[in-house]
Formats: sequence, C-alpha cells, structure tokens
Amino acid sequence: MPNLSGSFSGRATSQSTIALHDTSNHDLNLLEVRGVQKSTDEQWNNSKITYWGTADLIAGNGPQRGYFVNEHSDGERDFGTFEGRIVTSGAQVTIEGTWKFTGGTGKLKGLTGGGSYKGRMTSPVEVENTWEGKYQIATKTKAA
Repeated sequence: MPNLSGSFSGRATSQSTIALHDTSNHDLNLLEVRGVQKSTDEQWNNSKITYWGTADLIAGNGPQRGYFVNEHSDGERDFGTFEGRIVTSGAQVTIEGTWKFTGGTGKLKGLTGGGSYKGRMTSPVEVENTWEGKYQIATKTKAA
C-alpha cells in the first residue's frame, strides 16, 4: 500500500450547536468544513475536501465523528469516515483521530485504506489539519 500524507486549512461553511440541559456546558455540534488539500501525492494535491462532523462536547471536550469527500482535479471523488476526539484547553482547541476510505468513483472505485489526523481550530470557524495513512486502489482483473 502506498503511503499518503498531507494537510489542509478549511473553513466552516455551516455550523449548528444545540445546548443540552442534562449537564453543565453540554453541547451537540454539527458542522460542514471546506478546504483544499496539500499533499506530495499528486492524486490528492489540490483536491477539494468537504467534511461533515458531529461532536458531543462537555466543556469543549468529547468525541467527534463524520464523513468526508475529496473532489480531485480530474473530476474523480473519494470518500470516507473519521472519528476522533476534541480537546479544549483555555483558548486552544485540538482535534485528533483516525480516518478511513470507504470508496471512490472512476479510477478510485474500490479505494481502501486509512490513517490518522491531528489538527487545531485556529478560530471558531477555521481549522488546520495534518494527516497520514496508506491507501490501495482496486486493480481491474482481465476476463479469462
């Protein structure tokens, strides 16, 4: 499996928070983030990422889960899931977790693999992430 790594800076294009009243400082969040990937792997360099995430936070800390789609310059797409943890310490919000591909279109059909990510919120609506992992693109078999 080839190695894959990169980074992106993104901005929340939609965000909703519901305050729960079971415990002090308990929020459920839903957001959409869009950005552009930077990678040494040309297939992912400059692809446009959109991800949708949910978070169940108490005092700014808790689990994060969601889905992502990368749109490549040739029109192909890959997609997958992620899950991790958000930690808030003072004004610093960090995120860390794992991701996995669940498929793709065209030449990326049958894409598998995954890895890890780390990042931080640089403002209430901006995020910076680095990621790494491995991937495998399904090969076509010839009919006998």
